[in-house]
Amino acid sequence: MSERIGIIGLGKMGLPMTRHLRAAGHEVAAYDVDAARIADARELGAMACAVPGEVASRSELVIVVVGFDSEVLDVLNGEHGLFEGARGGLTIAVASTVKPELMGEIAALAERAGKPISVLDVPLCRGEPAAEDGKLLMLAGGDKAVFERWRPAYATFASDIRHLGPLGAGQVGKLVNNLILWACVCANHEGLKLGSALGVDAEVLREALLLSSARNWILETWDQPRPMPWAEKDMAIVMQEADNCRLSLPMCGVVREVVKTVKAEKGMATPRPRK
Repeated sequence: MSERIGIIGLGKMGLPMTRHLRAAGHEVAAYDVDAARIADARELGAMACAVPGEVASRSELVIVVVGFDSEVLDVLNGEHGLFEGARGGLTIAVASTVKPELMGEIAALAERAGKPISVLDVPLCRGEPAAEDGKLLMLAGGDKAVFERWRPAYATFASDIRHLGPLGAGQVGKLVNNLILWACVCANHEGLKLGSALGVDAEVLREALLLSSARNWILETWDQPRPMPWAEKDMAIVMQEADNCRLSLPMCGVVREVVKTVKAEKGMATPRPRK
């Protein structure tokens, strides 16, 4: 059944999601601050929108896939934002990786908007290749009935979908996922670096380790030019949440610093919120 779905953020995740939704026959209204990305979405058959509020007015479900907490709040509550353009019954699903507590703030803002708006958090795992192939993992939080209403739409781009609990639970799942991910990145980097220094070819060693107890997803999909744009942001959220819970997670602090070194050695830049 064709649904009216909006996508906010047409980057490496949002644009493939748009393609999968269109291929499944859904109407898609799309917005990004980059006009070139909007043009790409239009070529896929999406309806190009001038502001987020226009996306809301044309959609029953809007999926937000922007980079930073501040950008999420801007597309939701800023001038011509989703709350302003929303009609009754709209569901807003935040697929961005944000602080779990932000989801509660968003729900409060939605309530103050004075319209019947449902809010879900649906962060996505597995990265760009999985987005292209329609094999993302979705970790969700929020009202179960509202979430299940849109499962068929999510299934167009996510091969695995897990509802973890109340609003914010999806972000908690993504937070833990990314903590373990970046820890593995650091361990792989230092381990292969040590192996190379001791005279063993890194790729030969990697292939051997995939047959051992050292196997992990990032080692299996290892690619030296692999971008890691959100590593520092992810670890900053981890550390803040740990502090809020009064938990001592010393390894997290080490990972946060080591991942900076990994990126520096690879010549990788860190994205900043768009102004």
